[in-house]
Amino acid sequence: MKIYYPAIIKFDLNDKVFNVEFPDLPGCITFGDTEENAISNAQEALTGYLESIDSRKLSIPEPSKMKGKYIKFITPEKNVSFAIWLKKNREKQGLSQKQIAAKLNIAYQTYQRFEDPHKSNPTLKNIIRLEEVFHENLLEV
Repeated sequence: MKIYYPAIIKFDLNDKVFNVEFPDLPGCITFGDTEENAISNAQEALTGYLESIDSRKLSIPEPSKMKGKYIKFITPEKNVSFAIWLKKNREKQGLSQKQIAAKLNIAYQTYQRFEDPHKSNPTLKNIIRLEEVFHENLLEV
């Protein structure tokens, strides 16, 4: 269920920092004094970038499958990852939010919150129902 975006993480000899760039997300860049710090900052930058795209109702780019020496895969924070995953899977099935809400037997407004990274907090019961609708295991135990 997780969404991963490739990040190019390279040490800059002049600035003595690890620069991070997300090739799939123009303008999503950050850095860190250490590689660990750069990865942490990358997750924060990715989360904010995806939240911003989502709040403006823009299409969220698909992550590419880049490979290479300097590539690390970064996932956004769980609330954002879940909301985006849910929206993308609903759209792939060609279903509206109202249709998914009806399948789950919940109010349309309740389902809308599931796709909102700031409000997404489905119950375990609803997560199990979502697994049935999307035919995917969301609870990787």
